[in-house]
Amino acid sequence: MSEPVVRALSILDPSDGSLIGEPDCATITEVEALIGSAGKAQPEWGRMAPAERAALVHDAADRVAAAADELARLTTREMGKPLADARGGVDAGVSTLRQYAELGPLHRGRSLQGSWGATDLMVHEPRGVVAAITPWNDPVAVPCGIIGAALVTGNTVVFKPSERTPHTGLELARLIAAGLPPGVVEVIVGDGAAGSALAASPDIDVVAHVGSTATGRSIAAAAARTGAKVLHENGGNDPLLVDANVDPEWAAEQASLGAFANAGQICTSVERIYVLEEVADAFLTALVRRAEALVMGPGTEPTTQLGPLVDVRQRDAVHEQVTEAVSAGAKLLTGGAIPEGPGSFYPATVLSGCTADMTVMREETFGPVAPVCVVPDFDAGLEAACAGRYGLAAVVLTSSMEHGQRAWRELPVGTVKVNAAFGGAPGGAAQPRGVSGSGFGYGPELLDEMTVTKVVHLGLPRA
Repeated sequence: MSEPVVRALSILDPSDGSLIGEPDCATITEVEALIGSAGKAQPEWGRMAPAERAALVHDAADRVAAAADELARLTTREMGKPLADARGGVDAGVSTLRQYAELGPLHRGRSLQGSWGATDLMVHEPRGVVAAITPWNDPVAVPCGIIGAALVTGNTVVFKPSERTPHTGLELARLIAAGLPPGVVEVIVGDGAAGSALAASPDIDVVAHVGSTATGRSIAAAAARTGAKVLHENGGNDPLLVDANVDPEWAAEQASLGAFANAGQICTSVERIYVLEEVADAFLTALVRRAEALVMGPGTEPTTQLGPLVDVRQRDAVHEQVTEAVSAGAKLLTGGAIPEGPGSFYPATVLSGCTADMTVMREETFGPVAPVCVVPDFDAGLEAACAGRYGLAAVVLTSSMEHGQRAWRELPVGTVKVNAAFGGAPGGAAQPRGVSGSGFGYGPELLDEMTVTKVVHLGLPRA
C-alpha cells in the first residue's frame, strides 16, 4: 500500500502576505498513532495522585510564562492581533493553567446517606482521551483552559490547533508536554481532514471544540456515532442594546470595544446593535468618530489598535456581508472599503439603517463591523435582541434597574453583560445555547465535564 500524500499548510503573515512557514499536515495514519499514544498513557496518568498531576500542570504554566514573549510574537505573526493583545492572551492562558492546577486536587465527589451498615459514594473518574480542537483567534488562552482541565482530572489530550495558527499551537504543546510523561499531551498539525479524523475516532472519549458552527455540527454528528462526549462553543451573533437613559458617548465607547477589539474576531464580539431613537444620532456620531480614530496597521507596531484580519479569505467574507447590506439599503457611515496594499486589513466599519433580514445582522460576521438598527423603545429593542438562532452572549447598556433585570432574565443566551462590553469574574462559566454550542467550556464546571460520575455502594458482608 502506497504512503498517503503529505499535504503542507502555507501560513502567511496577514500584515504583508509574506510566508511564515509550510508545516506538513498529519496523515490519517499519524493521527491514529497519536490517539493511540495518548490512550496508552492515560491509565497511568489517571492513577497518579491529583496533587502530583496538579504540580506538573503548575510546572507547565511556568514554562509557558517563561516563553510568553515568543508565543505572543508567533500569535501576532500568524493571525495579526496587536502584540500587546497577543501577550494578554498568553498571560490569560498561564492564569488558566494555574487555576486548574489549584482546582484539580479539590475536585471531589460526595457521600450519600443510606442505611446504617452501608456507605454510598459518588466519585469522579477521568473520561479517557480528550480531543482539544481550538481556534485561531485566541490560540493560547483557549487551549490552555481545555488542556489544563483535562490534565488535572486525569485525562490525556490530543491537541489540534487551528490550521491558521499551527506554529503557535506547536510551541504551546511543546512547552506543556515537556515535563509530562510521554503520550499525555500529543499535538496534531493539520487541516479539516485531520480534524475530522480526530473527532471521528472511536478511541476519543471527549471532543472539546471552540470554533465555527459548521465545524461544531460536523463534530456533533461524528460523536453521535462514536459515543464521545462533546463540548463545543461555536459561533455567536451577539446583540448590544443601547437604552435611552445612558450617555451616548460612553455607549459608543462600549460598542466600539465590543465590535472592533481583535478586529471583531472574538466569539463574543458585538455583532448587531440596537439603539433607541432618542439617543441614536448622538450615539452614531460618537461611534463613527471612535471607529475613524482607530490606528490600523501591523500587529507588531506599538501604535496599532486595529490589526489585519487573519487572512484574505476572512477579509473577503466580511466585505461581502458589508456590500450586501449596503445594496439592501443600509447606509455606510464609515469604512467598508478594502485598503490598497498588501495584507488582509479591513477598516472599522459602521452601518446604519440595518434590518433583520440582512446577513450582517442575522449571521456571525467576525470582523470589525458595527451594524446598527434604530428602535422606537426598549421593548422593541429587547425583542429584536432576543431574536435569532444563536445563543452565546449579549450586552445591555442601561441605567434602569428594571430594564437590566428584564434583559438578563429574557435574553436566551449563555452570558449577559449589563453595562460592559467585556468583563467578568475569574472562574465564571456559562452554557451557550442554540447553534452556539453546549456544555461548560470554562470555570470549575469544566472539571465536571471532563469526568464521569460513578456511584459506589459499599455494604457489609454477611457474617
